[in-house]
Amino acid sequence: MLCGAALAYVDRPRRAKSRKKGVAMPNAGNFHRVIALVGPQSSGKTALLEALLRQTGKLGARPQNGGRVFGDTSAEAKAREMGTEINVARTTFMGDTYSFIDCPGAIELMQESKNALAGVDAAVIVTESDTDKFVSLSPILHYLDEIKCPRYIFVNKVDKASGSVQKLVTDLSLAVKQKLALRHLPLRQDDQITGYADLASERVYTYQDDGPSTVTDLPQEDDDRMSQARYGLLETLADFDDHLMEELLEDVTPPKDEVYRDLAMEVQEGLIIPVMLGSALHQNGVHRLLKALRHEVPSVEKHIARLGATDRTEPVLGQVIKTIQTSHAGKLSLVRLLKGSVKDGDTINGERVSGVFHLHGDKYEKCALGEAGDLVGLGHLDSVVTGDTIVSGKGASDPLPKPDIAPPVFNVAVNVADRSDEVKLSQALRKIVDEDPAIAVVHAQDTNQTLLQGQGEIHLQITLDRLTNRYGMHITTEAPMIPYKETIRKGTSHHSRYKKQSGGHGQFGDVVVKIAPLPLGSGFNFEQTITGGAIPKQYIPSVEAGVREYLNRGPLGFQVVDVGVTLTDGSFHAVDSSDMAFKTAGRLAMSEAMPECHPVLLEPVMKVSVMVPSEHTAKINGLISSRRGQILGFDARQGWPGWDEVQAFLPQSEMQDMIIEIRSMTAGAGTYINEFDHLSELSGRLADQVLTSQQAAE
Repeated sequence: MLCGAALAYVDRPRRAKSRKKGVAMPNAGNFHRVIALVGPQSSGKTALLEALLRQTGKLGARPQNGGRVFGDTSAEAKAREMGTEINVARTTFMGDTYSFIDCPGAIELMQESKNALAGVDAAVIVTESDTDKFVSLSPILHYLDEIKCPRYIFVNKVDKASGSVQKLVTDLSLAVKQKLALRHLPLRQDDQITGYADLASERVYTYQDDGPSTVTDLPQEDDDRMSQARYGLLETLADFDDHLMEELLEDVTPPKDEVYRDLAMEVQEGLIIPVMLGSALHQNGVHRLLKALRHEVPSVEKHIARLGATDRTEPVLGQVIKTIQTSHAGKLSLVRLLKGSVKDGDTINGERVSGVFHLHGDKYEKCALGEAGDLVGLGHLDSVVTGDTIVSGKGASDPLPKPDIAPPVFNVAVNVADRSDEVKLSQALRKIVDEDPAIAVVHAQDTNQTLLQGQGEIHLQITLDRLTNRYGMHITTEAPMIPYKETIRKGTSHHSRYKKQSGGHGQFGDVVVKIAPLPLGSGFNFEQTITGGAIPKQYIPSVEAGVREYLNRGPLGFQVVDVGVTLTDGSFHAVDSSDMAFKTAGRLAMSEAMPECHPVLLEPVMKVSVMVPSEHTAKINGLISSRRGQILGFDARQGWPGWDEVQAFLPQSEMQDMIIEIRSMTAGAGTYINEFDHLSELSGRLADQVLTSQQAAE
């Protein structure tokens, strides 16, 4: 269990920041706050959401079987026992309104979380005390830094934790850029955590199962630990407050209102991250978390300032953080309102709002008005998509910053079982992409496949399930085909004549072509050196068209590239020659000559950047080498302490399931980006396998 070892503090450079004395405590009631619950899968975010709702009287007692009663209600979430999209809960606490957004924990669904974080005032990072799992926090921590979002860390499941507070805080501090401020010192009895000391209020609490903790006295043997831990908290706050530093140096006990003021201001400015402990399942530490959120989470005005939108003059300003395709109400845009108010019938971004709703789980409660700071659903804004800025009138000319969409790392080819459903599939996919911008649908021209692209295997499985569950689509999938190409090693010259007689005019085309290999990456080049009118000029483009038509499928069965063709000679018939005849003659010349040019297979090679925690770099190097990759080098990942970026060339055929192995090696944290770089000759057994498969498919 977490023991009571005294905290060790690293001597860090202090950054003094003057503060005015007597600043009032922020957030004194009647506020709308929007707070995200983020963290790795299975860390207990949904359990914490339920605990917050129970503490605020919005949810009844926990069922005896311990099962979930709120959130994750979709068929996809139930089948996997995990969150697959954001879940919104609305409640009140001490006169203020709160919208909590439970974000999915799977790294493959992080785009959903990023979209939601664009509209929140603060985030609560839910994690377990297992330090081996802290690496999976890195992506979300880095994004919170990027958007400068105030945050807390709630260490969940302390009733099952092991290790010391010192190790916990030290290991967590390696994963963040800000200073950590431990708020709770756990107390134990008979190797069981029975409560905690709140280092800000200096009050001691005893845990009660399924209820608020009760105030108690500090055991005498914990006096020294309490004093050392509280002094550590004050030292952290004093790094940003000259006046508090002077008080500590002079052994003056600072008043509690000064401590609370510094906590609030330094949280809001992103200078510190408070660390709180508890067990959501047993309601432990949840009430104190609510109190901290009430007093320290910044107002919507601070959120506007963080977005750089303080000078915006629009009477209504907001941002869409989620698009929902409902079964009965149609399209619903979940909007964080930053300024003004919206009611049914108002014009937003040039469209008429059809209904204003508050969301609570899978319920949409119609309301008369959405106010500044509130999180509301606006009906039937058909042209609005996730991330869009909404304003009154025609639309925003200066959009608020929105999350970038991560490039896809996994894809499958999709087909409908019944070809008559192709139009229905297209419509369903448009709605899917509307809801989840991390999904992309592309038509691969080289292979004539429709590809569904996303952030991993689970991400696409969830999407396919949605197509079935929500839209009744029966989808078949297959692995994407690799767009192999072919080229030639030697050139030749060939004479071909197309002659056909039938009743009336016949067909006559006669050509001599010279075929030559070109350097890799040159593409196709067509020239002509006809002299003396051997072929009339009007027929020369037809010869080129016939040559190009053949190159779509060469002797090996793939598109031919890096070939030069020169039309050198030929003849024509004054009556029987035509564009069609010379096009056919050009195609015949290529089909007869190309097998003599030693055709070879080419495979696409991608330039890949793999981003992983540094301790896994060696594993990734081995993975790349085992997949016929060429490692170009690696360096520290810019802006990500403790991470590396490995650069490599990798055949596209080796990348289909690579993201699965990367994430398996890196506790789910690793990822990659890639782009096509060049074609490379493929020979030997692998080439034979490709050609055999191609012949079998014909």
